Amino acid sequence: MPLSRRHSDRMRVAINLLTDDPFNPSGAHWFWTRVIPEMTRLLRDGESFHLMVSPKSRPTHDYGSSVGYITYPWSNEKRNLRTLSEHVYSPLRLPLSGIDVLNTLMAPIVKSAPKLVVHIKTLHAYTTPHAISPPARLYRQLSYPRTARLADAIILNSRSLVDEVQQYLKVDPAKIRLIPEAVDHDLFNPGDRDEAFAHVAKRYGVRENFVLFVSSLWPYKNCEGLIRAFAAAKSDLGDRQLVVVGPGRDVEYVGELKALAARLGVADDIVWVGGVPLEETVHFYRAADVFVYPSHNETFGLPILEAMASACPVVTSNVTAMPETAGGAALLADPKDADSIADQIVKACGPEGERLRARGPERAGEFTWAATAARTLDVYREVHEGHTV
Repeated sequence: MPLSRRHSDRMRVAINLLTDDPFNPSGAHWFWTRVIPEMTRLLRDGESFHLMVSPKSRPTHDYGSSVGYITYPWSNEKRNLRTLSEHVYSPLRLPLSGIDVLNTLMAPIVKSAPKLVVHIKTLHAYTTPHAISPPARLYRQLSYPRTARLADAIILNSRSLVDEVQQYLKVDPAKIRLIPEAVDHDLFNPGDRDEAFAHVAKRYGVRENFVLFVSSLWPYKNCEGLIRAFAAAKSDLGDRQLVVVGPGRDVEYVGELKALAARLGVADDIVWVGGVPLEETVHFYRAADVFVYPSHNETFGLPILEAMASACPVVTSNVTAMPETAGGAALLADPKDADSIADQIVKACGPEGERLRARGPERAGEFTWAATAARTLDVYREVHEGHTV
């Protein structure tokens, strides 16, 4: 029986936000806090978003009356219980809410909505398996292939990730939607370098001009390689410090980094800032002589764009998605070669600096959350088209 006009125009989308730890927000958290408000502005009559949250994560996703909420007992502060509830509760709860399209990372064991959009941001279970725990790795390696088969569309943020997905999951190319991420230009933009330096000096104890690293301290982010490069370039960098901004989620690894700095004789030249609110990072980008992002594997590399938008010269890796994101507006180095990183740091602090400061905002300006949101919403509409009940 054909749908009435009123029902065919309805589209209720559930967005799974449970995979983020509300006490340690990840890049995925910042992605959704930018994209959801942009998408809600574009909704047509009969279209609505329903966010899957826990009591602890809901305050971190406050969008007022523009969205609905579906409350689960746990988010990623209780990873195992969160995973269990996604599989057990979703087949009951989502149909009760009349959900037409589910946007998630892993498909529930039992089909929970007529249409499934899978949003993959990393494939660490395959590309950097030692970066995650064995149980999590096994779960993802078992779940990804099935999820890819069931998906109506799979959203990926770079050509590099597309290649990885095809290598490990062998997805039907017709399902893939390439949608780059973006940068918040209201927050990240060129500003007064002297004011920014005064801010980080007063609040965080930075004393000298500095080389900057911004990232959670996971081994694959390669802060180790940066410390070795900083030590190798020290004679050319003068009194510059290395400022490390980001939470130390692996306490043992952070201890190893500090021990390495001591062995290399640069411990007194490193400022360990720790995690800071996102809005504080712009002061570091504006004040830094160079931002270095020598990761071994990235599917997009959002901090690259944040630094560029803030007119900070960038040195990043010549592998995976980083050259794609940089788009010729950064210096590239071999992340496995400390001397390669060191050489590019020295260039960025010297003759290449002004060119990179000018080119960075131009490149970052090509990426907006409004465009990302519009294309993501189009995917929901595309898979929903023709849905019947």
